Amino acid sequence: MSCSKKEQQSSPPQSIKKTSFVGKYRVSDSFNVGVNVFVRALASDHKKHQLWVGTSIGALNINVTTGTVNQTYTRDNGLANEYVFATYVASDGAVWIGTNGGGTSRLQQDKWKAYFPMHGLADYWVYSFTEQKNKAMWVGTWAGLSRFDYKTGQFTTYVKELANEWVYGLDVDSKGNVWVGTEGGVNMFDGEAWQVWTHDQGLGAGNTRNLGFSTNTGLGTRARHDLSVLVGGEESYNPNYVFCVKIAQDDTVWVGTWGGGVSFYNGSIWQNLTSADGLAGDIVYSIEIDQEGNYWFGTNKGLSVFDGERWQTIQKSDGLLDSHVYALAVTSKSKIWAGTKNGVAVIEKP
Repeated sequence: MSCSKKEQQSSPPQSIKKTSFVGKYRVSDSFNVGVNVFVRALASDHKKHQLWVGTSIGALNINVTTGTVNQTYTRDNGLANEYVFATYVASDGAVWIGTNGGGTSRLQQDKWKAYFPMHGLADYWVYSFTEQKNKAMWVGTWAGLSRFDYKTGQFTTYVKELANEWVYGLDVDSKGNVWVGTEGGVNMFDGEAWQVWTHDQGLGAGNTRNLGFSTNTGLGTRARHDLSVLVGGEESYNPNYVFCVKIAQDDTVWVGTWGGGVSFYNGSIWQNLTSADGLAGDIVYSIEIDQEGNYWFGTNKGLSVFDGERWQTIQKSDGLLDSHVYALAVTSKSKIWAGTKNGVAVIEKP
């Protein structure tokens, strides 16, 4: 089921102001993980005061209180592949790691277990996780969406139901609906029926800057480890391509698009925020919402924080290790962690 374009398109709220949080947030610390090493995933374990960092050479477990590394994980001690694209701390305390070509690995009670297509997982390339209140773990892959049943230990995979089989963003709303961001649009599954939204229904802003359209999608592109967003060396555009999905406390659905900025859905219409409104960049890799209700957007041109009215942008010149912010995590009321090429930066109030 899809919704009509007429129902879905709208301009951003009139309350948005192009003012700034000058001086409110700053980079307080940074941790290098290696030259040209990418940090693609971050997950906070609030109970243990730990942060899981997924990099292109393995996973790190960090003590967020001291900033020290508790443990490094590679193939030598548990991972099926070192190139990590997704991390997730489940309600039972298990840590799920999604890799680029090595399936998913689960760490539970100090023991690792790997899942591959031979076990029912859709693909070896795993890019996202979300959980339905102890019912199931959902796994986004490059060949569909897999549901892992905790009771049976079995996977169920969905492909033809999706807007596109290449799944990146996942989250669950308060009703238990599963929201899926793909290379071809957004899906929602309520347990019985599937819905889909694309740019035709309002997802992603229009190409007002006349950017080149990216064809870096679909079959035959599995070698793009760095997910290049450039065409001919310039920024590109593909508004149906969704990098991330985040559900707000009021069940508003926020998604990051490729060139179409950030889109949000209130249950009836899609609206979009772009660099014209204050967003740092229009390619949005990651979204987080902190404990004060501020929205954080990791883009191709730095990190933006938005309180519903005002914006602040934090860039490489402010202390980020790179301009492309691929991952975000909230570890406390005052600390946001941002993953980029070369390492992780800590952002907090002065």
